[in-house]
Parts: sequence; C-alpha cells; structure tokens
Amino acid sequence: MKYHFILATKEFLFEVEAVEEVLRERAHYYTTRNKQVDFWLLPSPQFLTPYLTQIKKLTNNISFENLVAIVSTDADFIYWLKLRYQNVISGHFNSPSEKIPQPLATVKKVK
Repeated sequence: MKYHFILATKEFLFEVEAVEEVLRERAHYYTTRNKQVDFWLLPSPQFLTPYLTQIKKLTNNISFENLVAIVSTDADFIYWLKLRYQNVISGHFNSPSEKIPQPLATVKKVK
C-alpha cells in the first residue's frame, strides 16, 4: 500500500500551527460521512529509520524524537497539508516492505 506523509517538528505542528484543529475537523468530516479514517499522527515515525542520514540532512540534524509525521493513504489530503503548512517535508513510501515492515509504528527510543 502507498502511504503519503508530511514531516515537521513537534514545535511547528503543535505550537506554531494549529494542526490539531485541522485533524479534528477532518475526523469530524469522516464521521459525518461514515468514512473510515485514513490518516494518522505519528511522533518519531519508524518508517524514517532506514533514511535517518538523509532525514538529518534535510532537518539540519533535528533530534529524531522531535519529528512528527502525518501519514495518510490519501495523496490529495497530504498535498493539501503540504500547501497549508509550507515549512514541512513531504513524501511517500510503500509498505509493508523489507525496509518498512510496519508503516504506522513509532520509535520508542533512538540511539
């Protein structure tokens, strides 16, 4: 399955921007339409682990524990989030795969 995501720091998504309001509105919209939720908020997302070196370069060595991803199977929703919160990294990945066996797992502790 193909997953799409935006990646930002916890500070940016939770303090600078009001992402919780957007996600709450989206969840409410899904509920009123009897649609299954297809997005998740992941602190320290494990799917980044195989790409940790590249992620550190993109984020100027920000601690992995300070990163949060919003992941969805809906490419349009993630594209809209990218436009709304311009200071985020966006991308996609396929999972399950050898590199990413669990798409929605989080890292408990990074060395």
